[in-house]
Amino acid sequence: MLKASAGGGGKGMRIARTAHEVREGFKLASDEAQSSFGDNRILVERFIEEPRHIEIQIIADNNGNILWLPERECSIQRRNQKVIEEAPSTHLDPQTRRKMGEQAVALARNVGYNSAGTVEFLVDKQRNFYFLEMNTRLQVEHPITEYITGFDLVEEMIRSASGLELTTTDQSKVEINGWAIESRVYAEDPEKYLPSIGTLSKYMEPRSWRTENDVRCDSGINEGSEISMYYDPMICKLSTHGPTRADAIATMNHALDQYLIKGVTHNIPLLRDVVSSSDFASGRITTAFLADHYPNGFKGHKLTSETAEQLATTSAALQFIRQARESYSHVSSRSAEY
Repeated sequence: MLKASAGGGGKGMRIARTAHEVREGFKLASDEAQSSFGDNRILVERFIEEPRHIEIQIIADNNGNILWLPERECSIQRRNQKVIEEAPSTHLDPQTRRKMGEQAVALARNVGYNSAGTVEFLVDKQRNFYFLEMNTRLQVEHPITEYITGFDLVEEMIRSASGLELTTTDQSKVEINGWAIESRVYAEDPEKYLPSIGTLSKYMEPRSWRTENDVRCDSGINEGSEISMYYDPMICKLSTHGPTRADAIATMNHALDQYLIKGVTHNIPLLRDVVSSSDFASGRITTAFLADHYPNGFKGHKLTSETAEQLATTSAALQFIRQARESYSHVSSRSAEY
């Protein structure tokens, strides 16, 4: 894997399996890195087949206290940019989770890091993990960690910056409470992942469903807001929580169904299709999930014979009801004339 040293968001990355691809990929990656980041330096890393992208959240203060929090899985990606995240991961066992957490803490301690940060890894099928990078900031997907741990990561950052200790310094008190999923709602064409610009003529976010606060929307827009070409096309970080993964998935499906966006093209149909798929439900995911399931791009939900029959039956019933109402209305108006 050839990767831009100063990069991010999947830019300046190439896979090379032969000497020719190394030479060709190096030039393309370094040119793209220079154009995107003003820095053409390239890193060379081992390429992992069928990897899962799993990251560890750490929080640290200026008093030498560092905690690692349970992992987030970020394997559902398009063009190496995260689309759906969940916490914890279906892939990790307690032993691997602890090893990854301890490695993340060791890294942070070695560089004297404080505040919130994320150490990212690639994990193979045998749960071997490989360091990818560290993001020294609050991640987009931080709400799902807050959901399952009860930590307010922004508060921890403020405490660290103020010279205070973390709210707890005891690693044994960090526990996993349920399951959480985040979907990144983008103003984009879900087939080719091209941004969509325009005015949000209608906009309504979903609300809590089964329990209080089981749906969370982190957004900075409202009805009438402008989606421009000058900023990232993300509309909202939609997160759901439940006592089990199945509950979190069900709540996410319901929340996506309740979301109303008009005025721009958006990726909610894609998010809904992924979250409701059998492979996602069973945890069979890698970073190639979208490419494998939609090799020619997402072109809409494919109906099974059963769902197609249900749709046809429902449509026929609605048509019958509409005609019956019109007939009744016509008869009533005739009677009124007499």
